[in-house]
Amino acid sequence: MPRYFYRVLPVALLTLAACAFAAPAIAQKQPARGGPPYATRDDAMQFADEIAARRQLDPAWVRATIGQARMLPSMPRLMLPGPPGGRKNWGVYRSRFIDPVRVAAGVRFWRANADTLERAEAQFGVPAEIIVGIVGVETIYGRNMGSFRVIDALATLAFDFPQAHPRAAQRQAFFRDELEAFLGTESRTSHDPMAPVGSYAGAMGMPQFMPSSIAKYAVDFDGDGRIDLVRNTADVIGSVANYFKAFGWKPDMPPIYPVRFDPDRLKLDVLLAPDIVPSFSADSFVAGGALLDGKAMEHSGLLALIELQNGDDPSTFVAGTQNFYVITRYNWSSYYAMSVIELGREVREAMEQ
Repeated sequence: MPRYFYRVLPVALLTLAACAFAAPAIAQKQPARGGPPYATRDDAMQFADEIAARRQLDPAWVRATIGQARMLPSMPRLMLPGPPGGRKNWGVYRSRFIDPVRVAAGVRFWRANADTLERAEAQFGVPAEIIVGIVGVETIYGRNMGSFRVIDALATLAFDFPQAHPRAAQRQAFFRDELEAFLGTESRTSHDPMAPVGSYAGAMGMPQFMPSSIAKYAVDFDGDGRIDLVRNTADVIGSVANYFKAFGWKPDMPPIYPVRFDPDRLKLDVLLAPDIVPSFSADSFVAGGALLDGKAMEHSGLLALIELQNGDDPSTFVAGTQNFYVITRYNWSSYYAMSVIELGREVREAMEQ
């Protein structure tokens, strides 16, 4: 599952006080599962009081809501990084997200929402194939949106994040913020906060937005007076496009360019040092031995050399633009970003056949 919850979210660019949120839940309320309720934990109840004070919420409601959450014993280990030393494999990673079933589902999604995708591209500048790629990689167009109670997932990671993680303090603080954002949204609706379900990290809906992303970037794109990222594809499409625009998407800029190397001039360590952050002009890129062709040489922005390891085989390389970097704000992974790009491209090509 993509580790979308690792992205860092900046200050909100819009407010949604005027809109009511549709309950991000699947059909029916999910039963409680897991360990004892957090009502028995002093640290959880203290945090509930802090949220109530900061957000000016009813302390009894916040205590009752967090108190009903249950620790999910399997969740913490899912947060731990994999064993060190293993080489990544782009081919294997790609195969998880780009297959005939997902491409066919993408074609159906695009055709059913063609007008909305076109409107989103016109308003936000984000191509339809990128939006289609995101929704397909995240949930196979709503087929797999998660089945964990969001309150349980967020409380578990807020209060029982594994201390063996190398960034445990930072990660735990992140999930405490997400728990607070979730309660802030739920307090403004008439929905049961026990009902929403999502991923094991608390992400919800077709685009798998974390609670703070819902509050900051979700939009009512069909104008029906509420935001629904579970059932309303117009809101899903508009919200994904708005997210990318907020993070600096540049209209009409390709996310990647092909790249080849001049072995006599190649300074691979220098070019890879900034990782996925665009840091080189086209001229300095070429001076480092990374050769660009055609329109890529006319690129006016900065570029990054993106390496995709292929296990024991030679790596794949591309030149990533600002828009490639924007895709990684959804998930801090160049492999994820390439999957989004290639799934969108595969769906577009299937549409044209």
